[in-house]
Amino acid sequence: MKTIPKAGLVLLLAATAISCKEQSKTEDAFSDQSSPAMEEAVEAQSNAKDKAISSSAAVQPKNSNRKFVRTADIKFRVDNVPQSTYAIENATVKFGGFVTYTNLQSTISSKDETKVSQDSTLETTRYTVENNITIRVPNTKLDTVIKTIAKQIDFLDYRVIKADDVSLQMLANQMAQNRSNRSEKRLENAIDTKGKKLNTIVDAENNLDAKKEQHDASKLENLSLQDQVNFSTLTLQLYQREGIKQEMVANEKSINAYRPHIGLQIMDSLKTGWFMLEAVIAFVVQLWGLALIGILAWFGYRKFGKK
Repeated sequence: MKTIPKAGLVLLLAATAISCKEQSKTEDAFSDQSSPAMEEAVEAQSNAKDKAISSSAAVQPKNSNRKFVRTADIKFRVDNVPQSTYAIENATVKFGGFVTYTNLQSTISSKDETKVSQDSTLETTRYTVENNITIRVPNTKLDTVIKTIAKQIDFLDYRVIKADDVSLQMLANQMAQNRSNRSEKRLENAIDTKGKKLNTIVDAENNLDAKKEQHDASKLENLSLQDQVNFSTLTLQLYQREGIKQEMVANEKSINAYRPHIGLQIMDSLKTGWFMLEAVIAFVVQLWGLALIGILAWFGYRKFGKK
């Protein structure tokens, strides 16, 4: 066997060490460059998703006396509808809102059965899980809730955000309340001081009731608008990709599997025939009275008929 010289062995080990060190430096450099880039890409994707459904329409203008009724209508696909539903409901409660409607359901698109053996069938069900949710959140938290919902989105179908200015409408209702209130007071004073005749009092009372009804209607409308201003309404439509569920089920035995063999059927037929014969004999025996009358009539005819 040939031996490697010591000098050559030293040179070989040195070259191997230098090569490994250079490769390690290259990998470290690549890692240092790619790791921040990957993190920035993930963060950019998350921010883009937030911006996709966020909107300045969901933000209350600062130092403004305007009152906005904000609503949002969003339809999107998620990875798992039940899990996303729970996350959205928890976020709603976390930010001081509440859920007014939720309808989680599965819609079956097709159902196939494949017989794999004498007693087993493979049942394949294609279905889609979806949920319609209506939530109400404080108007100051609308944009925050929308950004929280964005984390659940896999694909956005559409997003509609509305901000209706109801400042003038609420002012008009308030002015109508004030006018109605003054009119009520004048009618009450007139009834107390000048109402003498019954018909006049009745007409005035009816007029007063109508004024109060208008006042209450304006007040209730303002309260409703104020509630819509304080709490924004979000209508969400969640769905996921079509799912497939396969389940092995047992076959129901056919009635033919319970039929008796031919020998037992023959025995049953003989028994049935014998029972029928017994029934006929019993029926004939039941007619013995008629047979006796017939025999007596025949003898009477033979004996007295010739005479």
